[in-house]
Amino acid sequence: MASSCRRPEHTAPPDVVSRSVYCVFVAASSRMIEIQTQMSERAVELLNLPEGQPCFLLDVGCGSGLSGDYLSEEGHYWVGVDISNAMLDVALDREVEGDLLLGDMGQGMPFRPGTFDGCISISALQWLCNADKRTHSPPKRLYTFFTTLYSSLSRGSRAVFQLYPENSEQLELITSQAMRAGFSGGMVVDYPNSSKAKKFFLCLFAGVTGVLPKVRNAGVSISGYCGLFDLCRFKNMKGKSAKKGRDWILEKKERRRRQGREVRADTKYTGRQRRPHF
Repeated sequence: MASSCRRPEHTAPPDVVSRSVYCVFVAASSRMIEIQTQMSERAVELLNLPEGQPCFLLDVGCGSGLSGDYLSEEGHYWVGVDISNAMLDVALDREVEGDLLLGDMGQGMPFRPGTFDGCISISALQWLCNADKRTHSPPKRLYTFFTTLYSSLSRGSRAVFQLYPENSEQLELITSQAMRAGFSGGMVVDYPNSSKAKKFFLCLFAGVTGVLPKVRNAGVSISGYCGLFDLCRFKNMKGKSAKKGRDWILEKKERRRRQGREVRADTKYTGRQRRPHF
């Protein structure tokens, strides 16, 4: 699951990254729109909404409103929440049909109970696993988000999050806080045997336990998914423990340096396994 390239959530807070990537977005807009639309289509499919009936949906981390465009095309009404003022300005310039709200998902969803018929989120949830400020606690922010989201959803509805988990620990952190907030559900992994096409979708049920759909594999639906309780016993995709190895230690130290923490300098002894003491 971990990647050798630098993840965007490790470079800067989300509102800063959103401003910096907009030029790239413009340069490759057709490709970005295609990818975002495909993931939004799959997320809406996993919501299992009633056919032919318009629903009121929440888009968390809506950005410039690309997912909202698909929701509008499908005849749904929606509200988008994003932490980046710059990205919401782009959405306004694009004249999206949904309502837009500036807000930090880690501070909770400010909506009345039972407001929405469902929720989707594309490539946003993993940002809550990082502490961008010294006052940020990822478990508390995740719990705050999930509890307020649970309240804002009508009973029996679903929330579907497309995310890029960094490792098994991150999956365990996310799913444990979702369960603690009252959700049930599990993880659907499309194209599990492909390193590039693999997509993770966290499907959460509010109030009523449902049946997860089949996953996709090379264009064909196959049965099988990872439930929430199974995720707590994950190892990473390479079959090794997430907390071993020099590379993992160096990556963690570099992440703490970017967060402004005091970290010891790297040496040839960093990550070296000590001999047992008798």
